[in-house]
Amino acid sequence: KRSRGKTGSVIENNCFDDFKSLLPFELTNAQIRVTEECIADMKSGRPMNRLVQGDVGSGKTAVCAALCFVAAKNGFQSALMAPTEILAEQHFKTLSSFIENTGVRCGLITGSTTKKQKTIIKEALKNGDIDVVVGTHALISDDVEFLNLGLVITDEQHRFGVAQRGKLSSKGENPHTLVMSA
Repeated sequence: KRSRGKTGSVIENNCFDDFKSLLPFELTNAQIRVTEECIADMKSGRPMNRLVQGDVGSGKTAVCAALCFVAAKNGFQSALMAPTEILAEQHFKTLSSFIENTGVRCGLITGSTTKKQKTIIKEALKNGDIDVVVGTHALISDDVEFLNLGLVITDEQHRFGVAQRGKLSSKGENPHTLVMSA
């Protein structure tokens, strides 16, 4: 478990270059700039609270994956909430492919995840054995607990209410927050 600033998870190790080297493509200048601005916020000692807006296909998920990677490499868990199972599954596959073989462990929780698998994933989150979890509204269930939630990302944030987004954030101690919108 890593240290927290007075009001948020403090990122000490900027391993964005390590993440970029994993990718089979080059990030755009805009993706690099946005990711670097987010990491600067995450290192500041104050909780990041940012909106990333871009057209479908503009690369918001790559920014999200970079931030989840950086958070994991600094000892924090990340949660990415999407409004539909299809979108959650797409994010899970994309994130997993970007960070496979890095030691960053990913999980997926949706309404159709089997009860047995949900139990395994929830236990792993609580113990810190999963670094990044992707899911739907299932993430805000009362029985989903985190060991060290430091980053909360909501995709298509307009599809969730303020209370729903707040409930996910409340599972950590003032985690960094990123909302994505097309």
